[in-house]
Amino acid sequence: MAWRLILPLVANSLLAQRCPVWRSFEDRNGSRFSLLDGVGSCSRRFIVEGGNVDTITVAELFAGVGGFRLALDGYHNPDHPEFDMPAAGPFETIWANQWEPPGTKARQFAAYCYETHWPDGTLVNQDIAEVMDLAEEDPRSIPDCDLVVGGFPCQDYSVAKPLSQAGGIEGHKGVLWWEIYRFLSLKAPKYVLLENVDRLLKSPASQRGRDFAIMLACFASLGYSVEWRVVNSAEYGAPQRRKRVYIFAQLDAPKWHLKERLVSHGILAEALPIQECLEKEIEFDISKDAFEMSRCFGKGEKASAFRTAGVMQDCRVYSANVTEKYDGPRRTLGSVLVSEDEVPKEFFIPEDKLDKWKYLKGSKSEERVNKKTGFAYRYSEGSMAFPDLPENPSRTILTGEGGAGASRFKHVVKCESGRYRRLVPDELDQLQCFPKGWTDTGMTDGHRAFCMGNALVVDIPHAIGKALARRVAEGTV
Repeated sequence: MAWRLILPLVANSLLAQRCPVWRSFEDRNGSRFSLLDGVGSCSRRFIVEGGNVDTITVAELFAGVGGFRLALDGYHNPDHPEFDMPAAGPFETIWANQWEPPGTKARQFAAYCYETHWPDGTLVNQDIAEVMDLAEEDPRSIPDCDLVVGGFPCQDYSVAKPLSQAGGIEGHKGVLWWEIYRFLSLKAPKYVLLENVDRLLKSPASQRGRDFAIMLACFASLGYSVEWRVVNSAEYGAPQRRKRVYIFAQLDAPKWHLKERLVSHGILAEALPIQECLEKEIEFDISKDAFEMSRCFGKGEKASAFRTAGVMQDCRVYSANVTEKYDGPRRTLGSVLVSEDEVPKEFFIPEDKLDKWKYLKGSKSEERVNKKTGFAYRYSEGSMAFPDLPENPSRTILTGEGGAGASRFKHVVKCESGRYRRLVPDELDQLQCFPKGWTDTGMTDGHRAFCMGNALVVDIPHAIGKALARRVAEGTV
């Protein structure tokens, strides 16, 4: 199916002052579409087989340095061709929020990076709780959108107030899921795409799966149907092993056949194919009452009922463990390494520090004593590769990747000269599938590492966006 632009509607004066260019993109199935692209924001209308497709407008929560926006909108700035990335479809991010606690100016380095790449005024650098308080008083303070996206932390999602009480449900203060819930309640976007750590499906340890059950109850109460999938990005060709759960939700969706939706018919199944063999299939009902889920779900269970993939519609859940199906190109740690002469001297590990690095990376079983209680215990852990092997995808990038101090979790590579070094920020950018130098906007090397530790692998939501755009065009979401 071909996409063809018939009318670009300029909605940003900055774009009107630039010379836009035609850009062509190819989706995963080989179909091509074209759009008129420039710097800034534009509203686009496409004609496809079956009818017109308007721009899919996007709001980005917890935006960081713009991973979701880069994945969906792509990037084109004639002044920085090194950052060029294709769009996933006719997406336009019209509003975003990023705020790093405690709110000091020095901590807003991610927001500054975002605004450097998109200086169009779409980013709100303010505590999301304050933003939503204002939006509840004046809903026009946040524009309506078709899709809301965001990566958010795994926190305590338990409900402090039952649905039966006036005011509905109330979560713990500072838990970002409840700000997402407020956004969905207020703006009712047609689609939702979220990213979280995979332990969300199992937490907390005292009530396995409770937190995700609360989320599903909230979605169900608002009329959303949900797909989810645990994705290891390296299994789909990315240069980093990073396992995260992606959650796609659709408001007022047509009736789904749950198993077919999980295996082949869903947005996630189309974007990130799986093999047909399923393991540990399970089907059960949940309640729309988030307080009830908070109180009861998973109590007394040793394992979570939620598998690595699943769907939920009308409170009916189908879930199974799945295996990836991918035969495309695969990138490795070595594919992003810069030449040794590009590495600043402070990233090389002094020879007199190597023993400490090797100790931290090695296996150990030793007696330790808790300094506060005096309790003695045996501490054991297995060994890790030292150095990290360039022929494999990297391990997961963490927020503590920066800094010269020895660490079990930081990456170390061996140069051709025989010297050992840590990864430089440009390499961390590329391991998350950002363009090289994306976070080089004036922040420190440590802050660049922190941003990449918090970021997502851009290629994954890009693939999901392509599938969603195609299905919206076909009217088969």
